[in-house]
Amino acid sequence: MGDGSLWTARSAWTDALRSLIQEYTGSNRRAGKDRTYAAHNRPYREILAESVFSDVEEHTIPVERPWTPQTVIGYLYSTSFASRPLFGDRLEEFEERALALLTEHADVGVLIEHASFDVLLARRP
Repeated sequence: MGDGSLWTARSAWTDALRSLIQEYTGSNRRAGKDRTYAAHNRPYREILAESVFSDVEEHTIPVERPWTPQTVIGYLYSTSFASRPLFGDRLEEFEERALALLTEHADVGVLIEHASFDVLLARRP
């Protein structure tokens, strides 16, 4: 089961936030301090279908998550692509700019993320 992340979410505010993060950490998605994220190029459904669990069902459950600018910042710091160490001595500058950007995009203090949980159920035939 997975729901993506704010890195993969597509909206005006998430796109602007991702661009700001990349301004500080580089254009590639980070996976910690000294690594970049390397996604596989095949859907999980296909990978599972090639295993002994080849009977695969896929379900998508749409969700709408409200965020505040402060909760977005807290979430970012818990990820490998925007953790505090990645910003080094520019952390305070990043946080100020990110809060300003998010506040500008927030409607009455709230940012809405439209996401979906993708659930794969796999069984042996």
